[in-house]
Amino acid sequence: MKLPEYLIADNSELQDDIFVLHTGFPRFIINIATDDIEWLDKFTEQDAKENADVIEAVVKGAYDFFDEEMKRYET
Repeated sequence: MKLPEYLIADNSELQDDIFVLHTGFPRFIINIATDDIEWLDKFTEQDAKENADVIEAVVKGAYDFFDEEMKRYET
């Protein structure tokens, strides 16, 4: 099965929060309401420094994905 790069999730217990999941490396869940990120892949501080551009791009991609998906609901 081919997974989409990003998925949107919500939870009835956290009604004001919406989450975006990134399914590729590095995998993470970001809470759009609070900007909190939970990293699902383990990597060292050195790994984070060496891949800072990739990390920045996929986090920005999560926000861009969310914005584009919300535009579809507005119409």
